[in-house]
Amino acid sequence: MNNPNLYVVAAPSGGGKTSLISALLKRDDKIRLSVSHTTRTPRPGEENGVHYHFTDEPGFVSLIQANAFLEHARVFDNRYGTGRDAVEQQLAAGFDVILDIDWQGARQIRESFPSCGSIFIIPPSLEVLRQRLEKRGQDSETVIRRRMRDAQAEISHWDEFDFLVVNDDFGLALADLHSIIRSGKPERVLERSESAEIMAELLGTR
Repeated sequence: MNNPNLYVVAAPSGGGKTSLISALLKRDDKIRLSVSHTTRTPRPGEENGVHYHFTDEPGFVSLIQANAFLEHARVFDNRYGTGRDAVEQQLAAGFDVILDIDWQGARQIRESFPSCGSIFIIPPSLEVLRQRLEKRGQDSETVIRRRMRDAQAEISHWDEFDFLVVNDDFGLALADLHSIIRSGKPERVLERSESAEIMAELLGTR
Protein backbone atom coordinates (compact mmCIF):
# COMPACT_ATOMS: atom_id res chain seq x y z
CA MET A 1 0.00 0.00 0.00
CA ASN A 2 1.25 3.47 -0.82
CA ASN A 3 1.87 6.12 1.79
CA PRO A 4 0.50 4.43 4.91
CA ASN A 5 -0.57 6.91 7.55
CA LEU A 6 -1.39 7.16 11.22
CA TYR A 7 -4.92 8.07 12.33
CA VAL A 8 -6.06 9.12 15.77
CA VAL A 9 -9.67 8.16 16.49
CA ALA A 10 -11.18 9.61 19.67
CA ALA A 11 -14.66 9.77 21.17
CA PRO A 12 -16.39 10.26 24.52
CA SER A 13 -17.19 7.10 26.47
CA GLY A 14 -20.34 5.67 24.88
CA GLY A 15 -19.72 7.34 21.53
CA GLY A 16 -19.51 3.98 19.75
CA LYS A 17 -15.85 4.24 18.83
CA THR A 18 -14.90 0.67 19.76
CA SER A 19 -17.70 -0.88 17.70
CA LEU A 20 -16.95 1.32 14.70
CA ILE A 21 -13.24 0.53 14.74
CA SER A 22 -13.95 -3.19 15.07
CA ALA A 23 -16.26 -3.09 12.04
CA LEU A 24 -13.73 -1.02 10.08
CA LEU A 25 -10.96 -3.57 10.67
CA LYS A 26 -13.21 -6.33 9.32
CA ARG A 27 -14.04 -4.22 6.26
CA ASP A 28 -10.48 -3.28 5.31
CA ASP A 29 -7.53 -5.64 5.84
CA LYS A 30 -5.01 -2.88 5.11
CA ILE A 31 -5.82 -1.13 8.38
CA ARG A 32 -4.37 -2.09 11.74
CA LEU A 33 -5.30 -1.05 15.26
CA SER A 34 -2.52 -0.26 17.68
CA VAL A 35 -3.10 -2.20 20.91
CA SER A 36 -2.66 0.20 23.82
CA HIS A 37 -1.12 -0.47 27.21
CA THR A 38 -3.30 0.23 30.25
CA THR A 39 -3.31 -0.10 34.01
CA ARG A 40 -7.08 -0.62 34.21
CA THR A 41 -8.67 -3.95 35.10
CA PRO A 42 -9.78 -6.10 32.13
CA ARG A 43 -13.52 -6.07 31.43
CA PRO A 44 -15.41 -9.33 30.82
CA GLY A 45 -14.32 -10.87 27.53
CA GLU A 46 -11.18 -8.76 27.11
CA GLU A 47 -7.93 -10.56 26.35
CA ASN A 48 -4.42 -9.40 27.17
CA GLY A 49 -2.54 -8.52 23.99
CA VAL A 50 -5.74 -8.43 21.94
CA HIS A 51 -7.83 -5.64 23.42
CA TYR A 52 -5.09 -4.08 25.55
CA HIS A 53 -1.70 -4.88 26.98
CA PHE A 54 -2.69 -4.93 30.65
CA THR A 55 -0.03 -3.92 33.15
CA ASP A 56 0.27 -2.53 36.66
CA GLU A 57 1.34 0.96 37.71
CA PRO A 58 5.05 0.12 38.28
CA GLY A 59 5.22 -1.65 34.91
CA PHE A 60 3.63 1.30 33.15
CA VAL A 61 6.03 3.76 34.78
CA SER A 62 8.96 1.60 33.68
CA LEU A 63 7.76 1.83 30.06
CA ILE A 64 7.51 5.61 30.36
CA GLN A 65 11.07 5.77 31.66
CA ALA A 66 12.23 3.59 28.74
CA ASN A 67 10.61 6.04 26.27
CA ALA A 68 8.51 3.14 24.97
CA PHE A 69 5.39 5.25 24.35
CA LEU A 70 4.47 7.62 21.53
CA GLU A 71 1.93 9.05 23.94
CA HIS A 72 0.49 8.28 27.33
CA ALA A 73 -2.19 9.81 29.50
CA ARG A 74 -4.32 9.28 32.57
CA VAL A 75 -8.02 8.73 31.83
CA PHE A 76 -10.72 7.79 34.37
CA ASP A 77 -8.06 7.21 37.06
CA ASN A 78 -6.15 4.74 34.85
CA ARG A 79 -3.14 5.11 32.57
CA TYR A 80 -3.12 4.42 28.83
CA GLY A 81 -0.19 4.46 26.42
CA THR A 82 0.64 3.77 22.77
CA GLY A 83 3.68 1.58 22.14
CA ARG A 84 6.20 3.24 19.83
CA ASP A 85 7.83 0.14 18.27
CA ALA A 86 4.58 -1.59 17.28
CA VAL A 87 3.22 1.47 15.46
CA GLU A 88 6.44 2.11 13.57
CA GLN A 89 6.64 -1.56 12.52
CA GLN A 90 3.06 -1.58 11.19
CA LEU A 91 3.58 1.62 9.23
CA ALA A 92 6.82 0.25 7.78
CA ALA A 93 4.92 -2.86 6.67
CA GLY A 94 2.55 -0.68 4.64
CA PHE A 95 -0.51 -0.61 6.88
CA ASP A 96 -2.55 2.39 7.90
CA VAL A 97 -2.60 2.44 11.69
CA ILE A 98 -5.43 3.58 13.95
CA LEU A 99 -4.80 4.80 17.47
CA ASP A 100 -7.81 4.51 19.79
CA ILE A 101 -6.92 7.30 22.23
CA ASP A 102 -8.32 10.45 23.83
CA TRP A 103 -7.73 14.12 23.06
CA GLN A 104 -4.74 14.29 25.42
CA GLY A 105 -2.99 11.52 23.52
CA ALA A 106 -3.99 13.08 20.21
CA ARG A 107 -2.10 16.25 21.12
CA GLN A 108 1.05 14.25 21.88
CA ILE A 109 0.76 12.22 18.67
CA ARG A 110 0.49 15.36 16.54
CA GLU A 111 3.81 16.49 17.98
CA SER A 112 5.49 13.19 17.01
CA PHE A 113 3.56 12.63 13.74
CA PRO A 114 2.47 16.01 12.32
CA SER A 115 1.09 14.27 9.22
CA CYS A 116 -1.31 12.06 11.19
CA GLY A 117 -5.04 12.39 10.60
CA SER A 118 -7.38 12.89 13.54
CA ILE A 119 -11.04 11.86 13.72
CA PHE A 120 -13.50 12.62 16.52
CA ILE A 121 -16.66 10.51 16.86
CA ILE A 122 -19.69 11.95 18.66
CA PRO A 123 -23.20 10.74 19.51
CA PRO A 124 -26.09 12.70 17.99
CA SER A 125 -27.31 13.87 21.42
CA LEU A 126 -26.72 13.63 25.16
CA GLU A 127 -29.84 11.48 25.51
CA VAL A 128 -28.48 8.92 23.05
CA LEU A 129 -25.15 8.94 24.88
CA ARG A 130 -26.85 8.23 28.22
CA GLN A 131 -28.90 5.42 26.66
CA ARG A 132 -25.73 3.79 25.33
CA LEU A 133 -23.98 4.02 28.69
CA GLU A 134 -27.00 2.54 30.47
CA LYS A 135 -27.35 -0.24 27.90
CA ARG A 136 -23.85 -1.51 28.75
CA GLY A 137 -25.14 -2.57 32.15
CA GLN A 138 -21.64 -2.25 33.59
CA ASP A 139 -21.84 1.00 35.58
CA SER A 140 -23.83 2.36 38.50
CA GLU A 141 -25.90 5.53 38.15
CA THR A 142 -23.16 7.46 39.96
CA VAL A 143 -20.54 6.26 37.48
CA ILE A 144 -22.83 7.02 34.53
CA ARG A 145 -23.32 10.60 35.77
CA ARG A 146 -19.57 10.98 36.07
CA ARG A 147 -19.03 9.56 32.59
CA MET A 148 -21.59 12.01 31.21
CA ARG A 149 -19.71 14.92 32.79
CA ASP A 150 -16.39 13.58 31.54
CA ALA A 151 -17.89 13.05 28.07
CA GLN A 152 -18.87 16.70 27.83
CA ALA A 153 -15.36 17.71 28.90
CA GLU A 154 -13.89 15.48 26.18
CA ILE A 155 -16.35 16.68 23.53
CA SER A 156 -15.27 20.28 24.23
CA HIS A 157 -12.00 19.44 22.41
CA TRP A 158 -13.75 18.38 19.19
CA ASP A 159 -12.40 21.35 17.21
CA GLU A 160 -8.81 20.12 17.69
CA PHE A 161 -9.55 17.25 15.26
CA ASP A 162 -9.44 17.18 11.46
CA PHE A 163 -12.73 15.32 11.01
CA LEU A 164 -16.00 14.99 12.90
CA VAL A 165 -18.13 11.84 12.52
CA VAL A 166 -21.63 11.76 13.99
CA ASN A 167 -22.53 8.23 15.07
CA ASP A 168 -26.29 8.53 14.60
CA ASP A 169 -26.63 5.64 12.14
CA PHE A 170 -23.94 2.96 12.59
CA GLY A 171 -23.65 2.03 8.91
CA LEU A 172 -23.37 5.63 7.78
CA ALA A 173 -20.86 6.49 10.50
CA LEU A 174 -18.77 3.46 9.47
CA ALA A 175 -18.85 4.58 5.84
CA ASP A 176 -17.71 8.06 6.93
CA LEU A 177 -14.83 6.64 8.95
CA HIS A 178 -13.68 4.37 6.12
CA SER A 179 -13.97 7.14 3.53
CA ILE A 180 -11.82 9.50 5.61
CA ILE A 181 -9.01 6.96 5.74
CA ARG A 182 -9.28 5.93 2.10
CA SER A 183 -10.10 9.24 0.37
CA GLY A 184 -9.40 11.97 2.91
CA LYS A 185 -13.02 13.03 3.37
CA PRO A 186 -16.20 11.60 4.93
CA GLU A 187 -19.13 10.28 2.90
CA ARG A 188 -21.40 12.82 4.58
CA VAL A 189 -20.28 16.43 4.87
CA LEU A 190 -21.96 18.29 7.71
CA GLU A 191 -23.03 21.84 7.10
CA ARG A 192 -21.50 24.25 9.57
CA SER A 193 -24.96 24.99 11.00
CA GLU A 194 -25.63 21.26 11.50
CA SER A 195 -22.40 20.61 13.38
CA ALA A 196 -22.85 23.79 15.43
CA GLU A 197 -26.35 22.71 16.50
CA ILE A 198 -25.21 19.22 17.50
CA MET A 199 -22.22 20.53 19.44
CA ALA A 200 -24.35 23.14 21.23
CA GLU A 201 -26.69 20.39 22.44
CA LEU A 202 -23.86 18.09 23.50
CA LEU A 203 -22.03 20.84 25.37
CA GLY A 204 -25.20 22.32 26.88
CA THR A 205 -24.60 25.76 25.39
CA ARG A 206 -27.89 26.24 23.56
